[in-house]
Amino acid sequence: MEAKSTTGKTFEGIVVKSAMKDTVTVEVQRYEKHPKYKKYIRRTKKFLVHNPGNSVQVGDRVTIRETRPISKLKRFVIASRVAKPEETTESN
Repeated sequence: MEAKSTTGKTFEGIVVKSAMKDTVTVEVQRYEKHPKYKKYIRRTKKFLVHNPGNSVQVGDRVTIRETRPISKLKRFVIASRVAKPEETTESN
């Protein structure tokens, strides 16, 4: 049996919301140069991503990849977790 090819878009972003079953919202940032002013601008886009088994939580940095349509708005699936959020320790 052959492995499926991994064609399609891949992005890296941060999980910002996890309010639904098996779905998270991932925020992806990219930099693009303004055509007239030549200044770099940060652009942000949010994607609904399939999260089977609720394996990631808010704050995780993840890699997402494009897949077949899963629902009306879900077109991406979690490929891997890159990093967990840094835990802050408050010591006085």
